[in-house]
Amino acid sequence: MDWLSTLAGFLVGTIVGVTGVGGGSLMSPLLILLFGVAPATAVGTDLWFAAITKMAGGAVHHRQDNADWQIVKRLCWGSLPAVGLTLWWLWSHGQKAESGGLIVRTLGIALVLSAIATPFRGAIARRFARADGPLADTMLRWQPALTVAAGALLGMLITLTSVGAGALGATLLLMLYPFRLTARRLVGTDIVHAIPVALIGGIGHALIGNINLPLLGSLLLGSIPGVVLGARLTGYLSERVVAPALALVLLIVGVRLLL
Repeated sequence: MDWLSTLAGFLVGTIVGVTGVGGGSLMSPLLILLFGVAPATAVGTDLWFAAITKMAGGAVHHRQDNADWQIVKRLCWGSLPAVGLTLWWLWSHGQKAESGGLIVRTLGIALVLSAIATPFRGAIARRFARADGPLADTMLRWQPALTVAAGALLGMLITLTSVGAGALGATLLLMLYPFRLTARRLVGTDIVHAIPVALIGGIGHALIGNINLPLLGSLLLGSIPGVVLGARLTGYLSERVVAPALALVLLIVGVRLLL
């Protein structure tokens, strides 16, 4: 199982390096469907996997000034309390939620939404960028509050399923800030915000007992060279091909978890 989990980490890391998404979206389902890991343990292990790998990526984005810290703060105002509340709920009802299939169903829904969002992020951004008149004024006025609400939604989803950063997070940010965020600052802001959410969520899951440390080590052993390789492949692979392929995989896995 060690070499298989290392291989899984390598494949997921490569996909993350190429597309910037797919880490939590693919790792948790792989652990549940391929390795038979309990859903709560898969989520807890994946949160640590995401926190450690995104710390490295977040440091690079910070040095390159690719993160909008005002937006990160607004997201954290919503996400961090949501993380705490979700962890408290899991501590109180986690066994019942796992046995009743709530975690798996929520994970499946999140994957389907991610699959829908991934290939259409550009179109969504252009649609909101064309907003003018009263609609644009309303969006600008409610932008801070909507960002906090988006953070709360992401914090809950990430803690419960380890999915939410990446495709969903980037799509929400594109809808809220179609002009303010360039492509690089979009990715950097999304990654930097995901670090404290994944870290606090991972600590909470570890305290509950939802973590497999040997498995985590095997995954990281493969993911680190995978991320490096994926980053190098970005210049050779077209996003027009990669994004739909990733969306199809997410859709298939999401439907499989829901059935």
